[in-house]
Amino acid sequence: MARKNSSPASRTSAAPAAHQPSAARAGAGRAAAANAAGSTSPNEFGKPLSGWRLRCYTIIFEADTRAGRRFDLALILMVLLSVALVMLESVGNLRSRYGPWLTGFEYFFTAAFTAEYVLRLLCVRHPLRYALSFYGLVDLLAVLPTYLAIFEPSLYALVDVRVLRLMRVFRILKLQAYLQEYISLGRALRASGRKIFVFLSAVLMVVLIMGTVMFIVEGPEHGFTSIPVGVYWAITTLTTVGYGDLTPKTDLGRAIASLMMLMGWGVLAVPTGIVTAEMSAQRFQFPPKTTTRTCHECLTEGHQPDSKFCRNCGAKLPAYHSE
Repeated sequence: MARKNSSPASRTSAAPAAHQPSAARAGAGRAAAANAAGSTSPNEFGKPLSGWRLRCYTIIFEADTRAGRRFDLALILMVLLSVALVMLESVGNLRSRYGPWLTGFEYFFTAAFTAEYVLRLLCVRHPLRYALSFYGLVDLLAVLPTYLAIFEPSLYALVDVRVLRLMRVFRILKLQAYLQEYISLGRALRASGRKIFVFLSAVLMVVLIMGTVMFIVEGPEHGFTSIPVGVYWAITTLTTVGYGDLTPKTDLGRAIASLMMLMGWGVLAVPTGIVTAEMSAQRFQFPPKTTTRTCHECLTEGHQPDSKFCRNCGAKLPAYHSE
């Protein structure tokens, strides 16, 4: 589904029309002028959804109603079953015994997902905007491999991309606490990105230097045939992976390897501490409650229950309904 979960805090969400962005105020002014002149053209944001499209839109895109929750839970169940189907079909014995049944079920799931994707395009006012969004592309990729497999059977395995649609479980099952933790982790990673980059740069210099030293100390006769091979050994040693396919044979080389192993503990601890510190700094930031109500213009969700205008584009939001 099309959405952009950003910071729930928004001045435009709860602000009156006078505090909307200038573009929204200008659009409202032009719409008022058109109405005053007796024009039947839609306003700046277009006419609101109505009839079956509005009902379909509410069920498919929003999960605050009983019908929306049931629809999305049924969709998640179908995604799980279709992914399990692909996994079972990869087993040779099952494919030889139940091949026709597995193929029939796959065509059924593909037809259902195709109908759902078409309904999403029909009930939104900007179908191209939805089709190019993250969830729109995921929904398209959920059905595309089956059709492409008609021409190239090897592409059928890509059907497993449907598992990405399970990301909706945060929204559908109302796991607000988990969703907030997920957002908090993402913010912490973004906030510590520069520190981690500097740390990785220092690690890269260490493995480059130590790999060169090991190439000089051990030499080609002990498997260190080049500096890149030495760097490879330094990386596997520093990260405590230790494949064992390349080991030092000289006493000096083993001393260097011991030092690298001890350094590996610190390498694992530093980035963890950086991210943990950023998460601790955000621990006391409690964002306000948000809903799955979606803006009819830009398809952004995550608005507060009392929001009147979209926090992203400034358009007027539909009335909030929940069950």
